[in-house]
Amino acid sequence: MSTIPRDILGAIGGVPKPPSEVVVQATDVNKWFGRLHVLRGISMTVKRQEVVVVIGASGSGKTTFIRCINHLEKIQSGRIFVNGHLIGYREVNGKLVEDRESNIARQRQEIGMVFQRFNLFPHKTALENIIEAPVHVRKIPVAEATETAKALLARVGLAAKADVYPAQLSGGQQQRVAIARALAMKPALMLFDEPTSALDPEMIGEVLEVMKELAREGMTMIVVTHEMGFAREVADRVVMMDEGQIIEEGTPEHFFTNPQQERTKSFLSKIL
Repeated sequence: MSTIPRDILGAIGGVPKPPSEVVVQATDVNKWFGRLHVLRGISMTVKRQEVVVVIGASGSGKTTFIRCINHLEKIQSGRIFVNGHLIGYREVNGKLVEDRESNIARQRQEIGMVFQRFNLFPHKTALENIIEAPVHVRKIPVAEATETAKALLARVGLAAKADVYPAQLSGGQQQRVAIARALAMKPALMLFDEPTSALDPEMIGEVLEVMKELAREGMTMIVVTHEMGFAREVADRVVMMDEGQIIEEGTPEHFFTNPQQERTKSFLSKIL
């Protein structure tokens, strides 16, 4: 896998500079599923080029939170801003009113998301999967989108797989195509929802290596993962969630040498 010089990263899927140093500003975010209060006053700031790793047990609210950042889940109170834009809503007399779908779709263009499952179109080749959104959403000419897609496939070590269908790719290769697809929209922020959890152990490393290179090249990232080696090596900050709340955050050194909360200590003792 080749490394892309930072000065051209933005040209093939990378890091448009946001209006300020803050890319994500979440304030007092609350989310219910029926009577279940799954996010309880979550606040988080993520600065440009920062890598934040979110950890916690299943059911702690990690995935729900990052899905709210992309408005794949709706919040009931609080505010989430990405690049200074209120995501999913507009304010009317101090209250949240859901925005028009066209505005929400435009906001999502700034946010790339990689899921546990790859969600590739099975009837389209790797190249066709990558150019789909740039051509139909950003209205980029097919030739230009194709050139970018080929560069991104080379970027994730799959230059020879452009004309291959998802069913002919391994899980790790499909996930790398999914990362390239997200990067093709030139997002300012990448969200990863346990991107290696559905992979066989021997495939995990190839996906993590792509993510590590993105981090080194300055991509702003929020990563939900149980891969503590990745957190230790790449994260600027680790956030521990439990029962819908952030209970502890700090540098990897803090988390792996001197966590303060008993719940954090208990969780780490089970996965390290």
